[in-house]
Amino acid sequence: MYKGIYIALSGAILKQKHMDIFAQNVANASTPGYKKERISFKDYLIPVDNKPPFMTDGRTMTETSQIVTDFSKGSLLRTGNPLDMAINGEGFFALEDNRYTRNGNFKIDSEGYLTTQDGIKVLGSGGPIAMQGKKLDVNESGEVFVDDISVGALKIVDFSDKGKLRKLNDGAFTTDDTGEETRASISQGYYEASNVDAVKELVQMITSLREFESYQKVIQTFDEASSKVTNELGKG
Repeated sequence: MYKGIYIALSGAILKQKHMDIFAQNVANASTPGYKKERISFKDYLIPVDNKPPFMTDGRTMTETSQIVTDFSKGSLLRTGNPLDMAINGEGFFALEDNRYTRNGNFKIDSEGYLTTQDGIKVLGSGGPIAMQGKKLDVNESGEVFVDDISVGALKIVDFSDKGKLRKLNDGAFTTDDTGEETRASISQGYYEASNVDAVKELVQMITSLREFESYQKVIQTFDEASSKVTNELGKG
């Protein structure tokens, strides 16, 4: 009986984590370059009490295996802002401190450098890109011009195994891999939208909530049955 509670509890915990991930995705549905997350999970058989470890009773419990990032591309949105840039194809904008991002919603900081909205400098092939001037142009090859003078090219890096990228709090990624510089077509005046479908995420969140409530009812039923058995045995 108690194993039944544990099975239902493992399912309830997983659904709670599902809801947390869906809520996080929905909250970032309008964040440029955001990549949604998913939970992968695994099942394992429960061993029979007082039996060798290889013996099971056929019942399974579930636990989280890992949280994975969906790197599928978001749509490109036109803003007309010359500081907004989008990568057409694979790769990430390289940032200082070993960070990488698909979010090309940039700005100029007080020192005249091209940075993310959080103030992290955007790197060119020769280091941080300085923007001293009035007119900014970026061609399709990623070469940056200030007042028609080339000041370098955006550094675009790609990774053969994106599964090793770790998401940071600001939506950027970091990794121990160096990655490889790659050529990519750049669209100025655009940024890549989040790849989150808010409606679909909300539907999945509601579904997970209902399943969580079902597990709660199962746990309550097992608990009531256990209490009834204990009381009956006490009377005997």
